[in-house]
Amino acid sequence: MHRKPVVAGHFYERKTERLIEEIKHCFLKGPGEIPEVKKEGGKIKGVVVPHAGYIYSGYVAAYAYSEIARDGFPKKFIILGPNHHGYGAAVAIMTEGTWETPLGEVKIADDAEKYCQGIIQKDEIAHKYEHSIEVQLPFLQFLSQDFTFIPICFGWQDWETVREVGSILADAEDAIIIASSDFSHVNFSGFPTEEDIEEHVKRKDMAAIEEILQLNAEGLIEKVEKENITMCGYGAVAAMLEAVKKRARQARLLKYATSYDVEPGTYCVGYAAIVIE
Repeated sequence: MHRKPVVAGHFYERKTERLIEEIKHCFLKGPGEIPEVKKEGGKIKGVVVPHAGYIYSGYVAAYAYSEIARDGFPKKFIILGPNHHGYGAAVAIMTEGTWETPLGEVKIADDAEKYCQGIIQKDEIAHKYEHSIEVQLPFLQFLSQDFTFIPICFGWQDWETVREVGSILADAEDAIIIASSDFSHVNFSGFPTEEDIEEHVKRKDMAAIEEILQLNAEGLIEKVEKENITMCGYGAVAAMLEAVKKRARQARLLKYATSYDVEPGTYCVGYAAIVIE
């Protein structure tokens, strides 16, 4: 299957040259420089990155991609994200084909089929309209055209699902696992104050982030459910943590921000870039 981009011109620029400039701007606004890419051999096992429009969260995502570039850019990525539309399987993988963005085509890894087991089912429909994985590809393509990837999206994000997916992906030591997730989504009844943002967005997000920094996948899910944290991809993040837990030593928060920082309004979304080594 050849998947065409569905959010080009909406979440990021549609034209190649303008997209390149947009990504450069994300790196300059975020980490402050466009990183040089070191090939292979890095310490990074996984990252957490946002998936909103680049104008809102691209500079936050750039912190994680800058770390990957400097640490060692692998030949393969596994990209996990939530299924916002609800189509298809509970946990859906694509095992063959290419995905297209304005920066070219990316091939699905040759060994993707081996992860199609248990709750992870082959299902192209689940990926047809989903943006959480797509928006990561231009950042990777900007850094290198020499990689493949495996897309997996989560319709279910309960602990049993996450634990099973994590165990299936545990042997993927040749890939960096990217967990695509935004954090709190809060719609205020009126224009919020800084105190409102602090209490209803940042405080809750930091409670979830603390579990991630402790490499605690089950604790993350429990905290999200107990605190009613409207984090859209918590299952993807928890599955990544489960997959790398035997190899990971530490997690670092690189950047936290909100959409309010870019465009104050009555709706606010939290974003974080986190690296697991």
